[in-house]
Amino acid sequence: MGRLNIKVVPGASRDQIVGWLEDALKIKVTAPPEQGKANEAVVTLLAKTLGVRRDTIEIVSGHGSPAKTVDIALMDNDVIQKAIGEPPPRTVRPGPTDAAHAA
Repeated sequence: MGRLNIKVVPGASRDQIVGWLEDALKIKVTAPPEQGKANEAVVTLLAKTLGVRRDTIEIVSGHGSPAKTVDIALMDNDVIQKAIGEPPPRTVRPGPTDAAHAA
């Protein structure tokens, strides 16, 4: 089973997978954020993009929030990332203590 962290932007001008926003996949949907309409649109868009049935995709957390976690049955993370694209590499930003040691 694969798992995705996503950030949903409801009420957009069109349904689209925008790309990676750090470790979350940004998805825009035209549906409004009411009565689960945006969540249904996200599931539909992901199913179409990944070529799977809608019932293999489940929002497991964040039902009322833009930040969601989605499980996709029958696919592992490698297959999902090949279909959607790799997330950007994580960059390590120097903290206040790292900058002091560098001087």
